Amino acid sequence: MDLFCLSVLLISCKIQAVGAQIKLSPEMLTVLQGEEARFTCSTSNTQWTVMVWLLNGTAALSISKLHGVLPSINPNVTAEKNPTSKGDSWQFVLKSTERHNEGPVTCDLQGIDRKAAGLFVQEKGSVKVAGDEKLAFKGQPVLFECKAVGWFPKPTLQWQVNNKNVSQSEYSISSEMSGKSLFTVTSNLSVTAVKSSHVDCLASVSAMPTPLKSSGRLTVVAEVVDDDVCTVPLVVTGSLSALLLLLLICICTVLCYRQKRQAKPNPQEAIWFNQSVSGRSSVAEATGGKVNLGYSSEGPTDAVRNELIMESRSHMDFVSFHKVPDVVHSSSLSLHSESPVQVGLAEDKSKTVRRITTV
Repeated sequence: MDLFCLSVLLISCKIQAVGAQIKLSPEMLTVLQGEEARFTCSTSNTQWTVMVWLLNGTAALSISKLHGVLPSINPNVTAEKNPTSKGDSWQFVLKSTERHNEGPVTCDLQGIDRKAAGLFVQEKGSVKVAGDEKLAFKGQPVLFECKAVGWFPKPTLQWQVNNKNVSQSEYSISSEMSGKSLFTVTSNLSVTAVKSSHVDCLASVSAMPTPLKSSGRLTVVAEVVDDDVCTVPLVVTGSLSALLLLLLICICTVLCYRQKRQAKPNPQEAIWFNQSVSGRSSVAEATGGKVNLGYSSEGPTDAVRNELIMESRSHMDFVSFHKVPDVVHSSSLSLHSESPVQVGLAEDKSKTVRRITTV
């Protein structure tokens, strides 16, 4: 009996020693559908002859110690020898993983031992925030909806506002599974419009190095007005300056016009002055005297005076003058006395003599 127990103990120790010579890594691998999966099986036992790789209990690839990788009916699998490892080490390669490949991956050393690892295949879907751009007044609540479609397993959704995570208590999540064992997850987030913000929805599964993101933007209308507060005074100041400048130009124009109008003589006065000077100059030239520009008539009006001047010009040919002394006293002039001056028109004699002043 003691001999039998000793024999069993020796056989168990031998099996454990042989089993410890097989190493399979990684023990668990999670990949996305379509990605490559690699497992490495190493042994220090030199007695092995054939290494068989199994997927979900089905032989997928065989390796001979003497001949290497044997032909396989599965084109999606292959094996590569690892030259840097000690002993015999082979790497099993699953080129493009599919959902049906998920399960145990086993390395079997024929006649020695076997060891299994786990393979998990996940599927990445799409994520989309409904309504990329939203406008709202300041203080108004705005609802964002994010939908992740075609994922396996159920993805994790995370909201971010201006690159800061939102607490899960602030948004709702609901999910459903389709006929292909794919999940659709919907989440709603309510954001109060305080300032313009970037809103992001992130969906991920464990095999993804970085989450898949969809973005939206919240534009607060009141904030757009606040950003332009500095512009409003500039516009108002510019408008007032333009109005003041226009008013100043108008005032200068009116003043210049009035000044020019005051400097310009009255046409009627200029005509009367020219006619008066012309008439006096004609009589003065005829009598050899000088014109008294300071003389002002006390008798007839301007209309009568102009008529008399015109008449004196028209009848100049009928009037003959003798030279009169330079100094004539008013007492020596008599309308009834004989005078060296003879006028062709007797009835206008008194008027004509009264219109002539000689010095």
